[in-house]
Amino acid sequence: MALPRVDAVCIGMGWTGGIMAAELTKAGMTVVGLERGSGQRETKDFQKDHDELMYSVRGRLYQDFAAETVTMRHHLRERALPIRRLGSFSPGDGVGGAGVHWNGQTYRYHPNDFRMRSETIERYGPSKIPADMSIQDWGVTYEELEPFYDKFEYMAGIAGRAGNLGGRIQPGGNPFEGPRSRDYPIGPMMESYAGAVFREAAVGLGYHPFPQPSANLPEPYVSPSGDARNHCLYCGFCENYGCEVGAKADPNVTVIPEAMRTGRFELRTGANVVEIVHDGRQGRAVRYYDRAGRLQEQPADLILMTAWVFNNTRLLLLSGMGRPYDPRTGTGVVGRNYAYQIMPTPARAFFKDKDFRPFMGSGANGVTVDDLDADNFDHTNHDFIGGGSLIVSSLGTRPILGLQVPSEVPQWGARWKRAIREYYRGTLTITIQGQSPAYRTNYLDLDPTYRDAAGSPLLRMTFDFHDNERRIAAFLGKKAAELVHAMAPDATDGHSAGTLEPHYDSVRYQSTHNTGGAIMGTSPERSVVNTYQQMWDFTNVFVIGASSFPQNAGLNPTGTVAALAYRTADAIVARYRHRPGPLA
Repeated sequence: MALPRVDAVCIGMGWTGGIMAAELTKAGMTVVGLERGSGQRETKDFQKDHDELMYSVRGRLYQDFAAETVTMRHHLRERALPIRRLGSFSPGDGVGGAGVHWNGQTYRYHPNDFRMRSETIERYGPSKIPADMSIQDWGVTYEELEPFYDKFEYMAGIAGRAGNLGGRIQPGGNPFEGPRSRDYPIGPMMESYAGAVFREAAVGLGYHPFPQPSANLPEPYVSPSGDARNHCLYCGFCENYGCEVGAKADPNVTVIPEAMRTGRFELRTGANVVEIVHDGRQGRAVRYYDRAGRLQEQPADLILMTAWVFNNTRLLLLSGMGRPYDPRTGTGVVGRNYAYQIMPTPARAFFKDKDFRPFMGSGANGVTVDDLDADNFDHTNHDFIGGGSLIVSSLGTRPILGLQVPSEVPQWGARWKRAIREYYRGTLTITIQGQSPAYRTNYLDLDPTYRDAAGSPLLRMTFDFHDNERRIAAFLGKKAAELVHAMAPDATDGHSAGTLEPHYDSVRYQSTHNTGGAIMGTSPERSVVNTYQQMWDFTNVFVIGASSFPQNAGLNPTGTVAALAYRTADAIVARYRHRPGPLA
């Protein structure tokens, strides 16, 4: 059934859908938001839900991979098989998406991340880039994105300490970050004892530790739009959970209410989008099944694809929009440059005489070392490009998944129980998060064998780590082990830090920092969208989110996803709606 035409339709209502809906409706446009999951959540919905089995193990807030999954293989000669249960990553389901159950760690990418290819060649020569690596410059610079990073941080109430204000390095912040126009809206969260121990060791080894930028409020905050939120209780239930007091920035307590207040936004849940209707040049409508199983068609002047990386890419392929990527010839663009991140074995220090209060914490009240990320150090004598960050976060140690013991202790039995009693309060973990460059053979396409319940092909992921990432992991693992040694613990796991599996493993959780598939760039031969995330082939269709990243960086991507969305919204409001057509 065809519905009345609107100015814009958003497919997916997470961070990007919420930002686009808020900005466009405030400018006077009518927007429909389509979300296949459950409805808008409220803070009170999470006040009795500290249930680790339900949320962390069974993934109550995740996309249901039993109903719709992806298939996976490591190389072109391997047959892909369906991922039957979420493990490596945790995409969200329902209004707010993964923005409901994220940790809140909100970094900016480095200026170098946006010009990784050209700056590597300028500094080290073209031979520094492996032949099979397909990294490219984004086409947008940090300087162009800075105002939109700032806008997101003030809307969301990001807490932190600036390291670079207008080119002036600030004590206690990250000296490697790009210049900021102003400081964070709020000072950093309370430093944990574990963070203080890590910071002291890092300073002693010549690093520049700084407090994690956090979307969890250390104090009450009122956003520029007038939305008031409470402060964090350090309850330890951030990752995998919604916030019980609204302290964590989440689309449901920030941008979606902004859109709702305009009276020009309509939210439809249980709306499973199956196709974008187009004429080969313009998108005409979005076809979806509603909650009752009826096929609906929503016409719109603008079609905004604001779903997760895999879902954006799959919908483009199912709709026949853009040229599918072929890794054998290197031609085509849709599905190209899928990337992830490396999360190798962390380094752990175990103390008998320290009490880190592990049952308390927040998703982002930690300490980060960024000296070894991007091109923040000289790579001349290293056999890899890129790097990563070392982080100690007090996430809240829960009893099913969070208990750790030294590697020589068995994982069960009386000795394991003794070690838990001995080390539970004194375990410190240094997480390693590394970059994931793009490669010619890492990509997304439609699976030729497996289909969903409606008969449509599943998305197929072809991905594995390469030598460059293994060298990054080993390098960072060595540095993390040195930091552990400097803390003089009673026991360690430092000898195994930096280890990656023989092949990428979809079972072990690593991060939900998946990127690529509909990447941005400056030419239609090498990208799906331009730097405003506008399709080259369909100028009224915008593919918004981490799917537009040409490769992945060594920090959490949410701040960059949001900054890009604000930049796109600004271009639509200021230019496109007055004169539809190419923005670049």
